[in-house]
Amino acid sequence: MKALGRIAYWVVALALVSAILVSLDYSPGQAILISLVFGPCALALEYLMPKALKPMDKVFLSLAVLVSVILLIICLHYFVWARLSPEGIFSSGKAIPPMLVNPVFLGFILTVLSIGDYYWAQWLAKRFRAKDRTITFFSERKSVTLPLADIAYVESNDTEVRIVTVTGESFRNKTGIGQWENLLGDDFLRIHRSYLVNADLVTLASSDTVRIGETELPISRKYKDGVKAMCQKIGTK
Repeated sequence: MKALGRIAYWVVALALVSAILVSLDYSPGQAILISLVFGPCALALEYLMPKALKPMDKVFLSLAVLVSVILLIICLHYFVWARLSPEGIFSSGKAIPPMLVNPVFLGFILTVLSIGDYYWAQWLAKRFRAKDRTITFFSERKSVTLPLADIAYVESNDTEVRIVTVTGESFRNKTGIGQWENLLGDDFLRIHRSYLVNADLVTLASSDTVRIGETELPISRKYKDGVKAMCQKIGTK
């Protein structure tokens, strides 16, 4: 799903760039071809910029990407264009609009595309992380692999824990609940010294309990504020 979401973003983003280019008197075919220049350049800016640690490195990287965009657009106009017949995608004699060699305009488009992709990817990763991830553990000497989204809660019982799924199935494991909290990450919420619950499934039943399906679990005083804040956050989504 995350890959499809990224593809959908770039389809929509480049369609909007194409619409801008059509407003500059390009045909739809011309606009689509030129818009494809912006995709890889924006991705290069997105992935390489965090690796440029010094301010001047960031400046040089920005200039290199801008020059690359301008050169690619010039190549489309004066090399690809020149080799196509008047009946092809381009018709001869069209000059490059000043906006397409304007560093400010090009920088704005590239920045919007790269920042938009970055935050969209972050949202996708957060939205689908539990659905995509699995965890493998041993229960009664057998290896068990479960998607994180299928785990309802983890219950600690002295020397072992019980992993309960959304279907009511349970597994026993010797790993401590503290280690389970680290393994499961932010997808799960600690509500009690003995309970770790799936944050996507939990609802606040009362001031002292939460509900997962038909099961109510206690909230300890130590975790009460965090649980309430998380449940309110989930309720506003």
